[in-house]
Amino acid sequence: MALEPGLHASVSTVVVDGITAMAQGTGPVRSLATPAMAVLMEKAAVRAVAEHLAAGQGTVGSHIDVSHLAPTPVGMSVRATAKLVRVEGRRLLFEVSAEDVSGVVGRGTHERVVINLDAFEAKVRAR
Repeated sequence: MALEPGLHASVSTVVVDGITAMAQGTGPVRSLATPAMAVLMEKAAVRAVAEHLAAGQGTVGSHIDVSHLAPTPVGMSVRATAKLVRVEGRRLLFEVSAEDVSGVVGRGTHERVVINLDAFEAKVRAR
């Protein structure tokens, strides 16, 4: 299968106390934490390309640049979307966004790198 621009996927969750800024120690508010939003964006990127990788391959995040534009309160659903926009060898660049029922709450870019899982695990063990 080929990794080509245009691949996309979304991931949704309901904001619960555990993923608020207050619970994660990143702010004094009970709304979706920026790191939790970034995790959803990364999960969407993983999902977008997972079925298009060869056996024994995976991707790892190498860079994320996102802006958190609006709060999402506890109890509200939020959806993150990732769209593959560029493939440069093993490097994959995604446009990412997050939205709730009131509109866009975050957007940015995310880079992932295609890896050989066995070789990567060997590097991890060697550290």
